[in-house]
Amino acid sequence: MKSFITASLLTLGLVSSTWAADTSSLLEIQQRWAQINYQIEGDDAKEAAFNDLAIKAQELVNADPKNPDDLIWLGIIQSSTAGAKGGLGALSLAKAAKKSFEDAITINPSALSGSAMTSLGVLYHKVPGWPIGFGSDKKAKELLVQSYKMNPTSIDTNYFLAEFLYDDGDYEGAKQHLDIAKKAAPRPNRPIADMGRHKEVDALMEKVNQKL
Repeated sequence: MKSFITASLLTLGLVSSTWAADTSSLLEIQQRWAQINYQIEGDDAKEAAFNDLAIKAQELVNADPKNPDDLIWLGIIQSSTAGAKGGLGALSLAKAAKKSFEDAITINPSALSGSAMTSLGVLYHKVPGWPIGFGSDKKAKELLVQSYKMNPTSIDTNYFLAEFLYDDGDYEGAKQHLDIAKKAAPRPNRPIADMGRHKEVDALMEKVNQKL
């Protein structure tokens, strides 16, 4: 059985101009996510911290339900909480994240450079398939490739597509996207997220090189 999505879920260093008045609130959530994901040890502690952060993200969504950026980040936190929780008990959180990403795509599929598609693609890849969950590698690949075409230089887009290709046995393809990810420009105000993601890129590159 596939494991649920890990706490290394997608982060993006972009904030929609439509939320300019409250940019700091969304940025604070992004930065807190990175602290929890990369600096807090232990799944129980991470789950508790993500639960608290989800409340704040939900408040943003409640204040402006049609803002796709906030929906994306609510989904990211829900997915990350599922990763920390693990097992079948995380399925309800994964389903909630799926809805958040789908709602964001319905409003604006290009929001945050298509990050809802990336995040939903990762969910489809990580969540078990029928009859347990909604996982589908076919849907995962479609979404991950589509999001890559929308944002071809993103560290996150390339990392998660590389991860999918590695799991699918396409080690050359994975290496190509990891090379792009390593060259991605730093994201303003996201140093913790960038540092953590680059470590994940390096770790996956090591695994890819062992296969080649």
